[in-house]
Amino acid sequence: MKFSSRIEACGLSPMRKFAPLAAEAEQRGVHIYHLNIGQPDIATPKIYYQTLKKFSSPVLSYAPSNGLPEMLEAVQHYYAGFGVQLEQGDILIGNGGSEALQMLLACILENGDEIVIPEPFYPNYATMVKLTGAKVHPLTTSPEEGYRYADKARVEACINRRTRAIMITNPGNPTGAVLTPQELKLMLDVAKKHKLFLICDEVYREFTYNGEPLMSALQYEGYEDNVVVIDSVSKRFSACGARIGMLISRNRALMGHALKWCQTRLSSTMADQLASAALYSVGSEYFVAMRKLYRERRDTMLRKLREIPGVVCEEPKGAFYVMAALPVDDAEKFQHWLLTEFEDRGETLMFAFGAPFYATPGKGINEVRMAYVLDVPQLERAMDVLAKAIKQYNEQK
Repeated sequence: MKFSSRIEACGLSPMRKFAPLAAEAEQRGVHIYHLNIGQPDIATPKIYYQTLKKFSSPVLSYAPSNGLPEMLEAVQHYYAGFGVQLEQGDILIGNGGSEALQMLLACILENGDEIVIPEPFYPNYATMVKLTGAKVHPLTTSPEEGYRYADKARVEACINRRTRAIMITNPGNPTGAVLTPQELKLMLDVAKKHKLFLICDEVYREFTYNGEPLMSALQYEGYEDNVVVIDSVSKRFSACGARIGMLISRNRALMGHALKWCQTRLSSTMADQLASAALYSVGSEYFVAMRKLYRERRDTMLRKLREIPGVVCEEPKGAFYVMAALPVDDAEKFQHWLLTEFEDRGETLMFAFGAPFYATPGKGINEVRMAYVLDVPQLERAMDVLAKAIKQYNEQK
């Protein structure tokens, strides 16, 4: 049988690749601290489940392809809260932010095209881009400079005749970097100058730790044809399993093309849209408490990591991940060993190994992304397990 060369060029997700080994370890009785996936442990607001319980319909029918009116109105109201006025035609509801991004990339990329993405980046971006026949043109950053990339000369050096878009995550996954308003405007100016889309993945918007106001590329006037925002209820409301995301743009031609994808896949689930719409009624106190909790977890993980000899990491300003270089030869090999040969008092841990977060060959080999989505005592213990594992792993070589 012959398979698509595009899918053969893709790798497994570094967040999920070792799930079978993890299942085997758990069957042996090993407890695993899961730092590999950004799955918040905060309780999903009760309004979600209350709405589901009330849902009743004689026939569970298709929802409108572009999204239920209730969901579209909830998104409009949310954005209006920080000064962004959207029409319902500016919003398409997808099966998670992932599908929203897939439909966007299918609309703007084809064989041989390029998209500029600061690296390290969320690895699934690379898979989605490859499946269009395009490729990622990396804009390399470093922890020593806080993973900053909003420099006009550096960005423009990545642009060529095949470039169709620039894609950023703000706040960043995996780096936690947060753009200043001036840096975001610089990126917008570059995109407009070169007639490119600026794709802004803003699913971590509420996860900032220095008192920043809510910020979106949609707040800037004069870039309506360039700006595309990916959003989601997954992280914001700890509702990853709802699989409700949004593609948002005022570029009507783009949204008209994206509607073709929406109609082809028919619709997002009706019940989850109704329940997700209800999530937007959650008060600001929910986010205040969430930020306080995650800041404490971030500080705990950083403190413990910096106690381990040879670890290099910088303080993330947003999201809920730490990107760190470990004193090991290969983070992927190290992860395999952690699940198959190592345990400390019946415990081990998982992270996302770093190489797939880069498009530049050879980078990220000894780096990992860890999500601080566990409570403080568990994070402290997980970092102690990591310290012992690094020592034992290097001693056996």
